[in-house]
Amino acid sequence: MADIKITKKSKINAEINVAADKSITHRAVMFASLSSGECIINNFLNSKDCYSTIELFKNLGTKIIEETNKTLRIFGCGLQGLKQPKKELDCGNSGTTLRLSLGIIAGNEIKVKLIGDESLSKRPMARVIEPLSLMGANISAKENNYLPIEIEGNKNLKSITWNSKIASAQVKSAVLFAGMNANGETIYKEPVLSRDHTERMMEYLNIPIKKKENITSITGKVKEIKPFEITVPNDPSSASYFIAMTVLLPNSSMLIKNVCVNSTRIGFINILIKMGAKISFSNPRILYNEPVADIFVESSKLKSIKIKAEEVPSMIDELPLLAVVATQADGVTEIKGAQELRVKESDRIKTITIELQKLGAKIIEQPDGMIIMGNTKLKTIGNEILNSYNDHRIAMSLAVASSICDGEIIIKNAECADISFPEFWNLYRSI
Repeated sequence: MADIKITKKSKINAEINVAADKSITHRAVMFASLSSGECIINNFLNSKDCYSTIELFKNLGTKIIEETNKTLRIFGCGLQGLKQPKKELDCGNSGTTLRLSLGIIAGNEIKVKLIGDESLSKRPMARVIEPLSLMGANISAKENNYLPIEIEGNKNLKSITWNSKIASAQVKSAVLFAGMNANGETIYKEPVLSRDHTERMMEYLNIPIKKKENITSITGKVKEIKPFEITVPNDPSSASYFIAMTVLLPNSSMLIKNVCVNSTRIGFINILIKMGAKISFSNPRILYNEPVADIFVESSKLKSIKIKAEEVPSMIDELPLLAVVATQADGVTEIKGAQELRVKESDRIKTITIELQKLGAKIIEQPDGMIIMGNTKLKTIGNEILNSYNDHRIAMSLAVASSICDGEIIIKNAECADISFPEFWNLYRSI
């Protein structure tokens, strides 16, 4: 994986499209694979994580044709038509692929072994294994929590009421996917509403689902998912890096087109607005049950903010980026209730703290977050080498820090951004 050298930017003025939404791409591929016919997915995200999902379902018997680098044609196997794979299934770095596919496999009478890369193998899976086991799937894992995982599905799953201790869209989605093949009504309760793309897509596909605040229920023994065509909007998490850069660089402006503005996904943008960022939305519309808009951003003077635990789920991916932004705001920013960052692709509390400190940031690691002192000039002494830890969110956050930093920076293994945003570095250079 290549290292990338970066120098400070003066200003940016651009109109761009960012990558397609990763969460929606994963789910579209999964629902299409479970459909009763031919589906088309336009503007899918051709990232490493999404290809992990595509390859997994190919190995489970789904015919998937990549017609262009933006369009997939998928011939579904039906809700309980997945085939016994001939080999173990590799989820790569993708927690979404692993956790959601466990919920799907749980309702099919096949026996599967799932593996992943070194990072995914360290991430906790008991949070999914426990509810799916109660529903009737037979699951074993290393220390009952880690990869490799073996699962034997069951066509007659039992419905459950599950009170999740964490706000996790992946756990929720796994239980809802399994609930489609369960007897009776499966109810999922979470402490705070996590991203809801699975529920929205189920509504769009006429799957019997009900939502009320942080409680979601699904009536099982769904007969079929009819074939569908969908166009994936652009990813708000990917947009956030260019929004942050524009806000921080003087005399800058940017229009980002066709971005998903689902309320469970734009916590970072809303926090920036509270901090004083000049951000506005235009051309709002609903596409395939997801809200979409264009986002206009300008250079802004920011003030510090305090992030509470209930605000974390809607901006969990962008919290390392918020730490970068906070170094330039007036006052002291505090992030609390974000301990979930410690079990991502890297320990993101620790990794972003270590790397920003190399640039002179005054940032203090906390058990569940960070304290960041603002109005800090970022600079290097000679060539500063920053470590991405092979974590795409850390690499892209450090790119934003580098754009406002005096001196030359080298980011190690920066191409790990391909996991979620294959065009990130080309777009970053072009503006």
